[in-house]
Amino acid sequence: MRVVQLMSAPVVAFMAVAGLAAPAGADTLPSESSHSRHIEVRRDHPDVRVPVDVTRSGEAVIDLNAAAPGTDWVVAGAESAVVSISVDGHYATDLVVSGGQPLHRQLALGHLNAGVHMLRLHFSDESSPAAATSALVDSLQVTTYAPDSPEYLVLRYAPVVYGRSLADLGSPYQNATTDTPLIAWHEIAPAATPGHQILTYSVVWSNEDGGTNTPALMARWGRTTDIEWIYSVEVDDHGNRVAGSDTYQAPNHATLHFSGKYEGDHALLETCTSNNNMCDVVDDPMRFFLSTLQTLPAGQPREYLMDINPWTYEIMAKEMLREHKVEAPSASTPFTPEMSDQRNYLYAVLKKNTQPANTGSSWVGVSLGVRLVSGQTIYLSHHVDPTWSISRDLPAATTVELPAGTKADDIAEVSVHRVVVGTDTGATVHVTGINRGFFLGQDYRPQQSFMAWSGDVILDANNTSAVIWRR
Repeated sequence: MRVVQLMSAPVVAFMAVAGLAAPAGADTLPSESSHSRHIEVRRDHPDVRVPVDVTRSGEAVIDLNAAAPGTDWVVAGAESAVVSISVDGHYATDLVVSGGQPLHRQLALGHLNAGVHMLRLHFSDESSPAAATSALVDSLQVTTYAPDSPEYLVLRYAPVVYGRSLADLGSPYQNATTDTPLIAWHEIAPAATPGHQILTYSVVWSNEDGGTNTPALMARWGRTTDIEWIYSVEVDDHGNRVAGSDTYQAPNHATLHFSGKYEGDHALLETCTSNNNMCDVVDDPMRFFLSTLQTLPAGQPREYLMDINPWTYEIMAKEMLREHKVEAPSASTPFTPEMSDQRNYLYAVLKKNTQPANTGSSWVGVSLGVRLVSGQTIYLSHHVDPTWSISRDLPAATTVELPAGTKADDIAEVSVHRVVVGTDTGATVHVTGINRGFFLGQDYRPQQSFMAWSGDVILDANNTSAVIWRR
């Protein structure tokens, strides 16, 4: 098989970060076609057409760097520019581009046969905010993964997500300005039937306009993005869908069997609630076909996918600022439940095990506490609201709000606190680790983690708090 060896450096870096396994041999190498030329897609100008020579049939992804001069996700009316991407006249996906600095993105295109195909990049006048005039694209590369490559199965069943068009939340193009899909990934687990596997696909949105309130998101989940699994399917030992096995996360977080339409093997779903749950009937004018090649390593929280895509934190923070969900700065902000500037928070991941496990309306959670070198005040992640403590035993992201300007060197110690919700169940909590701890920089992107700890600290009714990390 002929492989076009024109992969750009940004793409190589991305594949390394995402943890994609290198193909085992030459027969499984993907087919690549690259275009390094600078492309400008402009409002009220003809579409840009880019020929792509595919040397081997398979599921295709497109890598590119994109910027939109004059846009900024924090500015109302200038949030983004939307580029619609088609292949051979077939509408594949929208790309929401925000900011004047190039950002690497990876999208899916579906199945492409070997041969020459025509990409068309169209500036979407209808969905782009009024101030947007153009988008700049470079380092464009299309890669196809054939059926004998390990990535093929993951891409073959990746769903297509249509946008949200709830009338009370904006125009039919609302995902160009709010709750936009940012990244997607897959997970693979063994099914009950030997040799079968279950593929589960998840998405990170920039926020959720409904569901959990903003400060509770920060305390319980360590971010204000929305992260949801959206689609799951069982495949047999030949990689074929088990009929009737696919499900999706429906309104009210229900799990329903998929009964909608497919495009090839790709289920068509639509974001149909304010908290980004799915429906299997689609009619929205926007369409998102995100690459699902990234995966979640064992022992990592879902927020790991944000950590390795640090630009997602910047988009997250800017949406909060634009939507006025950030309280005015003052000396009292660390003590109020409202969310302050997201650069004021320690972002941490806690590992624990609750025995017996939390169930029902009464449960035992854990809050993270921080004491600074400047005093004895303990700042708590749950802001003294028991229901904002951490109930789950998976590695759990959380945040602790601190005075503005706090730096890593200002933290004297970190503690854990047993929190009772309802009636005390008597549960014992084993706290076993902190995976990472960082602040956001001035650009709202994660700085280097400075905190890690492992051990076994036991919290019970008689020992309700303990210091687990000291400078």
